Amino acid sequence: MAQEYDLVILGGGTGGYVAAIRASQLGLKTAIVEKGKLGGTCLHNGCIPSKALLRSAEVFATAKRSEDFGVVTGDVAVNFGKVQERKNKIIDQLHKGVQHLMKQGKIDVYEGLGRILGPSIFSPMPGTISVEMNNGDDNEMLIPKNVIVATGSRPRTLPGLEIDGEYVLSSDEALQLEALPSSIIIVGGGVIGIEWASMLSDFGVEVTVIEYADRIIPTEDKEISKEMQRLMKKKGIKLVTSAKVLSETLVKDNGVSISAEVKGGVKEFKAEKLLVSVGRQANTEGIGLDNTEIQVEKGFITTNKFFQTKESHIYAIGDVIGGLQLAHVASHEGIVAVEHIAGKDPSPFDYNLVSRCIYSNPEVSSVGITEDQAKENGHKVKVGKFSFRAIGKALVFGESDGFVKIVADEETNDILGVHMIGPHVTDMITEAGLAMVLDATPWEIAHTIHPHPTLSEAIGEAALAVDGKAIHS
Repeated sequence: MAQEYDLVILGGGTGGYVAAIRASQLGLKTAIVEKGKLGGTCLHNGCIPSKALLRSAEVFATAKRSEDFGVVTGDVAVNFGKVQERKNKIIDQLHKGVQHLMKQGKIDVYEGLGRILGPSIFSPMPGTISVEMNNGDDNEMLIPKNVIVATGSRPRTLPGLEIDGEYVLSSDEALQLEALPSSIIIVGGGVIGIEWASMLSDFGVEVTVIEYADRIIPTEDKEISKEMQRLMKKKGIKLVTSAKVLSETLVKDNGVSISAEVKGGVKEFKAEKLLVSVGRQANTEGIGLDNTEIQVEKGFITTNKFFQTKESHIYAIGDVIGGLQLAHVASHEGIVAVEHIAGKDPSPFDYNLVSRCIYSNPEVSSVGITEDQAKENGHKVKVGKFSFRAIGKALVFGESDGFVKIVADEETNDILGVHMIGPHVTDMITEAGLAMVLDATPWEIAHTIHPHPTLSEAIGEAALAVDGKAIHS
């Protein structure tokens, strides 16, 4: 028997389940169709498990230098089985929490693969959902007034670097490793690649990163990239930039070897395993898009500012529409879409206000545009920087590398971007994000009292530095 809903969401990842909760709050009868587990990539194969591993790596790295803090521990070792056990326990706890939220919101969850049907006996418009149930039961038919596609993404690879799970890995397989490799080549020096490089190096793995661009984390401010490169090399990570991997040279024989074009020559690299970290591709196949007028460009669903597709009653959010493929972005896109469905007249999503984080050691965070982007956009800029070396709390932590950088418009005094690298900066970026939401100036940040001693003092000092008034430099 067909079930009717105000809203059916394809995908129960971060974007999908948050959208479902908001829909429930607004009184919409809502269902989620999820073929895997609620929480999606972020909870099971991305944000949470990788950060759990990063934390264990950070603890190990700190323990190895515990004598710097006057603490004698003796020999320190990694029990990687226990590391994975802790990771899985965190995932399980959060998964149960999401399941509870669905029950609390009276949101129906269908475990299976949902496909959008074209016009049929159920509806004159595309949008009826046929669910192929995981348990083998007959397909469920869902008739929604509105649909949100939130099917997420999966790791991309390169031709010739197909994932085999043994020698060539994506982040999915790397998260399930039963033992640490002695060495690894990481193809791709973007956000995910650098997080893995940092983590594995802190665990004691010999790491080589091969990046096609002329610098690692190329979407970040150049000064941030330069500082990260310095600190990664300080860890012993080998960084190879402006390098084109030659996939056809891959050899898998008791390890891997692969060559790359580097500075006009060809260089061979060898390791126990190879991790492909070259971005993510949208999950648009097999969900019935061809039964609709929905447009897909360069692999991503196109939408308007309220996330409506060409079919006005079908919306799309999260990784499947491209842009900033971040869990917190998907969540807020989902809220905007649901509020638009409910006639609440939401404000369009402003991607310039999204905070971006890299959870390496050291961490990176940013919001707004870089100094170069500001200049390219025609702004006359003024910049304030402040090093963590002059921050007492950073010295107490034993982590004084890095800095805070604020880019402002010289004429309007508007903050254009804030960029940080250093200890716990992913926990500090929200202050800068709020400042940009409120259209604050460096003066207003500088006159916000930052408690002493805290790492956040670096933000206040950087704001003062924009006008040459930093106290501790």
